[in-house]
Amino acid sequence: MTRLQILICIILLLCNVQNFCQATDNEPLIVGAERIEVVTRLLKDKRIGLVVNQTSCLGEQQQHLLDVLLERGIDVRCVFAPEHGFRGTADAGEKVKDSKDIKTGVPIVSIYGKHKSPTASQLKDIDVVVFDIQDVGTRFYTYISTMHYVMESCAENKKQFIVLDRPNPNDFVDGPIRQDKFKSFVGVDPIPLLHGLTVGELAWMINEEGWLKTGKKSCNLHIVKIENWKHGDPYWLPIKPSPNLPNDQAIRLYPSLCFFEATPFSIGRGTYHPFQMIGYPDKKYGDYTFTPVSLPGFDTNPLQKDKLCYGINLQEYPFEGGLTLRFVIDFYQKTGKNADFFFSRAKWFDLLAGTDKLRQQIIDGLSEEEIKASWQEELKAYKEMRKKYLLYPDYNE
Repeated sequence: MTRLQILICIILLLCNVQNFCQATDNEPLIVGAERIEVVTRLLKDKRIGLVVNQTSCLGEQQQHLLDVLLERGIDVRCVFAPEHGFRGTADAGEKVKDSKDIKTGVPIVSIYGKHKSPTASQLKDIDVVVFDIQDVGTRFYTYISTMHYVMESCAENKKQFIVLDRPNPNDFVDGPIRQDKFKSFVGVDPIPLLHGLTVGELAWMINEEGWLKTGKKSCNLHIVKIENWKHGDPYWLPIKPSPNLPNDQAIRLYPSLCFFEATPFSIGRGTYHPFQMIGYPDKKYGDYTFTPVSLPGFDTNPLQKDKLCYGINLQEYPFEGGLTLRFVIDFYQKTGKNADFFFSRAKWFDLLAGTDKLRQQIIDGLSEEEIKASWQEELKAYKEMRKKYLLYPDYNE
């Protein structure tokens, strides 16, 4: 074979590889719930409990998983409703009540009220619990806390737990690892603020690392994987995951602005653009103005309700995602480094951060670069652990 022939063969081979990659990249993303033949095969002749909300939809018509399963003859006995409820309309922190789905008559059992997970009696007539809720990749987003506690209930009561996986729209690893003494419902597991996992991968990590109170590998876990997705791929949510994350910009900014929930500053709750602005009733904080009001479907009792707030507008801010401390540091400095910035809610700030070190670093005047540098050793160890639980390629590594 001549050099020219060899060169032509190499070019043809490269073209074929390129065409294969393009074909693969163009294949439609399929979330776990959309692999409905697999799902129904797993659930056939079983008694099912669903942990679902308004995001648990599939297909171009965004039909709810509950409706699809019932149409296929699956025996769904009840829905376990997390924070914000089955339809995702309850305010943040508002207790969810037991009820019945108007459309299907299926009982809805609250696991965001008196109980944070199903009781033994509620699981008595259940064989399998299915979790299908869209996460946004942050430790303090309580749906993953609910998942942890439901896994514990399934382990204690010997029930299978199936996760229908969905992509992570904040697919980054950053922030401090939650310390033991700051364990709470906004920080159940010792993971970074941005954990860089899908809910399926996180469930696997929780189970294998022995973080359930029932011990290591104690949950009968099965994950229905996503098809045609890898870590680092962008993902735009078709349905808002909770009342105050109405669009992609809010989701991108949520990890960074949630710290303000432990301060007197509004981040736009009570407007149509929550988590896309920052303000306070004082002109020194900026030229942009907004007034939080009671807004059903978003927040009926927002911070700084009916007060004109001055600050900044982030609706068009060119933020690609991840975690930044620039906003919380900047507004703390604008207060004149006033301790009231933490609104006598220092404990809540520390629970959100998963540590009291971050708050003290801000008070001490450390820069964002210095603070982030202090996380790197523990993040390095976490990233090594994370590799064991990746179900999808990660081209960020």
